Amino acid sequence: MDDRDTLASLISAPLQPLDERWRSPERAAELAQARALHDRDPDDYWVWVAEKHRWITKWQSVRAGELGDFRYFEGGRINVADNCVDRWAENPATADQPAVVWEGEPGDTRTLTYAELSDEVGRLAGGLRSLGIGHGDVVAVYMPNLVEAFTAIHACNKIGAIYTVLFSGFGRDAVASRLAAARAKAVVVADAIYRRGRPVELLETLRAALPDAPTVESVVVVDRTQRGVELAPGEVSYAALLAEHPDGAATVALDPNEPAFLIFTSGTESRPKGVVHSVGGFLLGTWANVHWQAGPVEGDVYWVAADVGWLTFPIQAVIGGLAHGSTIACYEGALDTPGPSRFYDICERHGVTQVLCAPTVLRMLRKFGDDLAADHPLPRLQLITVQGEPLDGETFAWATETYGVPIVNAYGQTETGSTWTYPVTGVDDLKAGSAGTPVPGHAFAVVDEEGHEVPAGVKGNLVMTRPFPTLARTVWDDHERYLSTYFGRFPGRYATNDEAVVDADGHLWVLGRADDVINVAAHRLSTMEIEAVVTTHPRVVEAAVVGIPDATKGTVPVAFVTVTGGSADEVPDEVRALVGDTIGGIARPDRVIVTAAMPKTRTGKIMRRLMREVLLHGEARSDTSALEDPGSLDTLSAAVKG
Repeated sequence: MDDRDTLASLISAPLQPLDERWRSPERAAELAQARALHDRDPDDYWVWVAEKHRWITKWQSVRAGELGDFRYFEGGRINVADNCVDRWAENPATADQPAVVWEGEPGDTRTLTYAELSDEVGRLAGGLRSLGIGHGDVVAVYMPNLVEAFTAIHACNKIGAIYTVLFSGFGRDAVASRLAAARAKAVVVADAIYRRGRPVELLETLRAALPDAPTVESVVVVDRTQRGVELAPGEVSYAALLAEHPDGAATVALDPNEPAFLIFTSGTESRPKGVVHSVGGFLLGTWANVHWQAGPVEGDVYWVAADVGWLTFPIQAVIGGLAHGSTIACYEGALDTPGPSRFYDICERHGVTQVLCAPTVLRMLRKFGDDLAADHPLPRLQLITVQGEPLDGETFAWATETYGVPIVNAYGQTETGSTWTYPVTGVDDLKAGSAGTPVPGHAFAVVDEEGHEVPAGVKGNLVMTRPFPTLARTVWDDHERYLSTYFGRFPGRYATNDEAVVDADGHLWVLGRADDVINVAAHRLSTMEIEAVVTTHPRVVEAAVVGIPDATKGTVPVAFVTVTGGSADEVPDEVRALVGDTIGGIARPDRVIVTAAMPKTRTGKIMRRLMREVLLHGEARSDTSALEDPGSLDTLSAAVKG
């Protein structure tokens, strides 16, 4: 079987008609209207989205410029906090509706209505103003999924400060480098947070980082653990700041194209890359993203089971979710703590109707077993939507059968600011593993190395062919880096640096990073293609494939697997045979390594580059700041050594 046959097999999943229980004629009609607007002119569609929001000043023009240098809704003025918090708090029908339903890992809970959220956001905004924070200043938010993450972000939005969320798993060096790169003027931090049953000290880490972050003038401390915090010079209490500013702060009218926040990407580069998203563009795009992907209606409880440090959480919860006036469930800790039923417990306790998570979460639940799922039927659940990594067909099938709800697979990137291709909830049919078709307002192509579009069934480079509001506008302090990274390879188009293929039905299949394509004896193989076969083994729950140098073949694949059941002695040979029989000997893994843990980010993305480094060097050598469990590298190293 050659590479084309393998690809055809991977994307041959049949269309699965959406169960009539989940179809919505009203949404189908609305989507038809939106697609008609897009077909006439995508900018007409974005006007339709813009008109769903409250503007302080109406715009004069819809769009100016093209990819690399574009602006939307020139002349308009808008505020994100006004649209996500205040307009719902001012409405008698929604003022007392829960906005955030929060649960801590130890089991403590807190609920804020929209009226209460608006009050706390206003008080914190007033407090930040009293500390000298104003329009255009940068505020870092260093905490996990706490209510205060919502209030800090929207307090910044209210006064026009630029926020940047620092992953709560970052250590001293990662925090210091990002604070320095952002030129942060203030930090809002939790004293500590709970993770896997123990407190993780954040304030200590921040204090150690501050000598290398000279622009930081103020630190606002949230006493998460209630242990009592002895404040150092330059630190103020979050609670005291709220108490001192009952009158809040004025809402600032902002240009929709100015920076709202920056998010730093992790990778092999030594210099942090701060991707910048805009005020109005991000608001409008994330509203549309949640509208089509989650389809919230009155009475829903939407749980975004992701970390606030992963852009998915601001997209789906803090901005896009609240922009709908939705009730957002928020959980602080690990989904398997104190035991494997925690995911189900949260869904039951808070009446969750929609869940967004990484595919890794579904694979974790599958590993926990069918009996546990059967003990927790989740009658209110209506949708599970996943993103962040490719969704394999086996996991799709298991989740569909187990939970009996649509499993919507979406694709997007930090730089795109939202997912932009997926089956629209309540309308579109599904395909196991595909990312559906683009939603209105977005256009793409799959091209070869010379930039020529390839036909259906042929894989190539995924590019975006026209602007859309949520696309990142620049790299902080380095616009040339932005242009060269995203527009240098295919001028006039945004390069996702992912490989993809379109099937005969027009569905998009994202195969993974272009640099995860390995060249074995002159045959280009996507690691996702090999992983998709490996996960069909009945005992394999999760798989990751990486390429390593080989003197004869140039590169050979190595597969890491986690398994269920008892002894795994036979699994490596069985997996190698399975891949050889399915794809061909050229794709047969050189090694299959059974490991109890894989290095992942807190959002569940497998860090394949670290796995490759452990294979090649016996240790991880690049950025590990996003690693959720440092002990997973020790487990992996032991597995590699055999």
